Amino acid sequence: MTTSTITRVLPWIARLAWLAVVAGGAALEAAVDGRSDPVRWLVGIGGWTVWGTVLVALLIPSTLSLTWARVVAPLSLVAVVASIVGGADAVDVALLAMPSLVAVGALFTPEVGRWMVQASAYGDEDRLPLRTPVPAGTAAVVTWLVWSSSLLIGPLALAAGNLLAGLPLTIVAVAASVYVGPRWFRMAQRWLVLVPAGLVVHDPVVLADTVMVRSHQLIGIGLARVDTEAADLTGPASGYAVEVMTNETVTTVFAFTPKEPNGRAIHMTSFLVAPSRPGAALRRAAERGLPVT
Repeated sequence: MTTSTITRVLPWIARLAWLAVVAGGAALEAAVDGRSDPVRWLVGIGGWTVWGTVLVALLIPSTLSLTWARVVAPLSLVAVVASIVGGADAVDVALLAMPSLVAVGALFTPEVGRWMVQASAYGDEDRLPLRTPVPAGTAAVVTWLVWSSSLLIGPLALAAGNLLAGLPLTIVAVAASVYVGPRWFRMAQRWLVLVPAGLVVHDPVVLADTVMVRSHQLIGIGLARVDTEAADLTGPASGYAVEVMTNETVTTVFAFTPKEPNGRAIHMTSFLVAPSRPGAALRRAAERGLPVT
């Protein structure tokens, strides 16, 4: 299967698998069987809300849709665990688990990520998502675990009449949504953008501002060498990096931190970025006539 075919097929795999998640609703019903009416109503409304909003996100791709789908869809995997603990039938659990795993797996592929962010592109530009920096990715996973646990347990405890556990957890869930939500959105806004005038590095996580390099400033774009001395704008991220070389100095400012509240400016003639698919990024750059080495 060619790369272009995979790129076209994966979004449909995500959509169809997520549609199939509804077949696993019986597992949730079995898990709350015998519980109070408020608990059953909360699980029913919550389950349909999660399923419906992710489906809308997959039908209307955008950067915001990508953020929502990647944050909310994994809740279906938490529901699988809850169904097992609640004593749901193995067949019902499988009907929930299998499509959930396929849908979530497809959602986190670079191909689906690029498809969704490209849908928000302006005019003649290619948005190529960047790999997540290891520190930021680790923090995102930890905060998501805290948020999802609080979101699921807190309201359920309130519905069951347990204010002592439910109220603080619900407050944590709401506070985390307000505080962390915009930060998760910024994670989806990290791109190497190819435009008619050259290229742009748009990375609100690592950088305080975008880096613009015009075509006449570029002297080479290629896979980074092991001994490269280029400025690292990857975060750092794992995997292969792409090195961009220029014929004159380019200035950028790293994102603000408590230690450096005004950011840190650097002047560079070469820098590293980490597209999620380095080979595809270089092919697109070559197709646009940029000096790929």
